[in-house]
Amino acid sequence: MNFEKISIKEDFIKLDSALKLANLCVTGGHAKIVIQNGEVKVNGEVCTMRGKKLFKGDKVEFEENGFIIV
Repeated sequence: MNFEKISIKEDFIKLDSALKLANLCVTGGHAKIVIQNGEVKVNGEVCTMRGKKLFKGDKVEFEENGFIIV
């Protein structure tokens, strides 16, 4: 899988916000649903916490797409 790079200025970004920033979810509501349904992986493990804090180096996978926080 090819991971796109998502750049953040803060120390962390929440998972639902990161999915929107990466244009993988259009709304926060959509992000909430796919996360709660277990469709999103963080660092290779299913994550169901939409408020999960992502830090630089974390990898996210959703529907054959992936990105890494830089």
